Amino acid sequence: MNSKIYQIFIEPFKALQNKTFAKLYLAQTISLLGDAFSWVGLALLAYQIDKENSPVILATALTLRVTAFIVFSPFAGILADKVERKKILYVTHFIRMGIICCLPFITSEWQIYVLVFFLNVFNAFFTPTYRAIIPQVVEGKYYREAIGLSTATFQLLGVLGPALAGIIAVWLGAREIFFLDGISFVLAGILILSIPSKELQKGVTDEAKQSQSTWSDVIKGIRLLFGNNTLRFALAIEFVSAIAGAMILVNTISHIKNSLLLDDKYYGWAMAIFGIGAAIAAFLLGSLDRSKTRSTSLISGAFLLGISICMVNYVGYPVLLVLWLFAGLGQSLAEMPSETLIAETIASENQGKVYGSHFAFSHLWWAIAYPIAGYLGSQFPKSEFLYGGILTIILGIIAIIIFKPSFNFQNK
Repeated sequence: MNSKIYQIFIEPFKALQNKTFAKLYLAQTISLLGDAFSWVGLALLAYQIDKENSPVILATALTLRVTAFIVFSPFAGILADKVERKKILYVTHFIRMGIICCLPFITSEWQIYVLVFFLNVFNAFFTPTYRAIIPQVVEGKYYREAIGLSTATFQLLGVLGPALAGIIAVWLGAREIFFLDGISFVLAGILILSIPSKELQKGVTDEAKQSQSTWSDVIKGIRLLFGNNTLRFALAIEFVSAIAGAMILVNTISHIKNSLLLDDKYYGWAMAIFGIGAAIAAFLLGSLDRSKTRSTSLISGAFLLGISICMVNYVGYPVLLVLWLFAGLGQSLAEMPSETLIAETIASENQGKVYGSHFAFSHLWWAIAYPIAGYLGSQFPKSEFLYGGILTIILGIIAIIIFKPSFNFQNK
């Protein structure tokens, strides 16, 4: 039993035996830590510029971020097939570094909006390209482990990064912390530049390079995404997950402060527990059986989210922490299989297009979910999570009835 448990925990790290993936993973980890510094710095900067209006400034910045992803990421997948992928990675990387280093010098609200929007335009080109590369450089038998390790790292840094950034911001200052993100971009950029270009071009065909119709390629990526029964079901479950996730992100703070009458530190612990739950599920999911867990993961994740948030309005803070741990587990179970399924069900020459389309639509779901969560939180402050949980479960049942495929496909 002990050896089996040890095997489950050690399995995700086997993907790091691939030197190309190891460099990409380390670059991503450094960059994600730097991003945590920037978002903490941005919150402090918004407060400096307009104390009364800082929540609106941050909400607008997040909306612009999602908008940039929705509009530009479908084109990123096309560009990843036509332009040298290494060039896309390092050019967009260093442009983002330059934008980040402008943030310490801004003095007005509109400057935040402009810089955040363009920062995420280039992020919209970087991230789908990065995701399209991984299934080409990692052996099929380790691909789920690679995705699990990347996702778990993302979740853990989402919890630990802001805490570390908050401590450093007190020491350095709100504006100076952006330069740390700039340094992280330099370190990650060096790792990207050290990877041979040919390693990152695997899976790119001459036909994809020579395609002249950008719009038809974008439409093809969308058609392949929604035309695939397995991916269509996974995307439907991601919408269900976005509804529940938005409820957690938007309404947890008001529930803890207004309903439970607790202070900010309790909110921090609750969100940390949620992130830890998501990281645990992401880390372990890559080590489970490769042929039987897709539909189980998607369905159990959606219902775990729905059931967890249903009960929040009627329990105390200690039980809320347990529920948020399960909700974090549910979110990773509901969202993580999609990335693996694209690699397993879409031909390699079309994966760039589909990753770009998936990145856009997965963020569109959140753009829809945030207003729903805000409406429930404002109109039903004593039962918002109950209604959000019921909506999640109903949408999950509809997704299963309408979209659930057989999942009978051959793994690579």
